[in-house]
Amino acid sequence: MKKGVWFALTAYVIWGLFPVYWKWLHQVPAVQLLGHRVVWSFVILAFAIGLTRQWRALRAAAFRGRVLLIYLVAAVLISINWLTYLFAVNSGFVVEASLGYFINPLISVLLGVVVLRERLRPLQWVPMGLAAVGVIYVSLAYGSVPWYAIILALSFGLYGLVKKTAPLSSLYGMTLETALMLVPALVYLLYTEASHQGAFLHTNLTITMLLVGGGLVTTVPLLLFGSAVQRIPLALLGVLQYINPTLQFLLGTLVYHEPFSASRFIGFSIVWVALILYGIEGLVAFRSRQAAAVAN
Repeated sequence: MKKGVWFALTAYVIWGLFPVYWKWLHQVPAVQLLGHRVVWSFVILAFAIGLTRQWRALRAAAFRGRVLLIYLVAAVLISINWLTYLFAVNSGFVVEASLGYFINPLISVLLGVVVLRERLRPLQWVPMGLAAVGVIYVSLAYGSVPWYAIILALSFGLYGLVKKTAPLSSLYGMTLETALMLVPALVYLLYTEASHQGAFLHTNLTITMLLVGGGLVTTVPLLLFGSAVQRIPLALLGVLQYINPTLQFLLGTLVYHEPFSASRFIGFSIVWVALILYGIEGLVAFRSRQAAAVAN
């Protein structure tokens, strides 16, 4: 279990520091960044599959109509999430992006209720309602709807919902997702080259290496997260996941000095209270189930 905790901590810290990495590439258009992120992620994953001689097993598991459809939907959703995040970070909306990942767990719960017909415990409706109030308040404080936050939360929530029915391991699944995104990404990058808009090999060595490294910083935390899920309870994982948006929030306010007015603080505070209540309720319910299991 200790190893699982370290895997989860490392994954969430890497995700939390993502704004630093992508802001180093702020001069590269977001769509181009997405293309490189897909291509180099696939290269790294394909190398891992080849090194462990698992191509035959991957083909046998993946080349089925239902499986391909599931992962095509997952690939589209994660592409939307990645692209939105890149736009948000390099447009100066790191704080708003962090809000998306703060409310993402509650969005996932809501999707479970609406789509999977899961039942919430009575006390779970309280943080759900508070979170909705917080987002509405933030919208009023912004003077506009926080679209980056909402799109990030919805796309990742729907991605998690699709992956819930996905049959492949995290390594196989991510390899298949990036493979399905590979052709559009390559076509777009070739277009940027032909139109002399490409950044790869046309700027400086640092930018080129960071574009290649985008595949590494994408795949490593996802694989660590996949390993952590198998080793530690979801209740603990649910608490640890707030490391990511907390770090992003602190970077946005303290490092990048994004505006954070008193009214925004109130809206975020409502969301934070909702998350604390949700975490406490979940922990109490988890301990009650453990006690009941021991008693039986």
